[in-house]
Amino acid sequence: MKRNNVERRAALKDDLLNNEVVSASELARKYQVSRQTIVGDIALMRAQGEKIIATVNGYKFKTKSASFHGILVCQHDFKQTRLELETIVKAGGEVLDVTVDHNVYGQLVGTLGIATEADINDFMSRAVHGKHKLLSSLTNGIHLHNIACESEKKFDEIKRNLGSLGLLYKE
Repeated sequence: MKRNNVERRAALKDDLLNNEVVSASELARKYQVSRQTIVGDIALMRAQGEKIIATVNGYKFKTKSASFHGILVCQHDFKQTRLELETIVKAGGEVLDVTVDHNVYGQLVGTLGIATEADINDFMSRAVHGKHKLLSSLTNGIHLHNIACESEKKFDEIKRNLGSLGLLYKE
């Protein structure tokens, strides 16, 4: 259904509040506008203070944060990406983002929001079938992940598990 810009943004907010994750393409079809229009709407809503984040599966409202956040420094090749993500998610962590330090652009951050097996499958499918390169390919596999989980104890468990698999960066 066609709406004016203000009505569409109000409806978008309702959609995001009532759904876990919604893709820009889905929203564009629903509101009979281009995907780019939705991306612009979301950008304007963020600029107005809405706590909307982009994940690998689409947009969602930032919900209450986990009680503990920690940063892991990892290093591995593309083939070990699924193992890394599964290890974190199975232990109760959410991979919020990935960061690399680029020698030209400085710090590059990609929002991930990977918290489920479905998120992992979607991310890996896009990486493999879209023939995209991971940010870590720019830095010999070295990257950081901001992890959200229920406690520092849970974070330490995730870190131990990744370490035992040889996925953490070693000097």
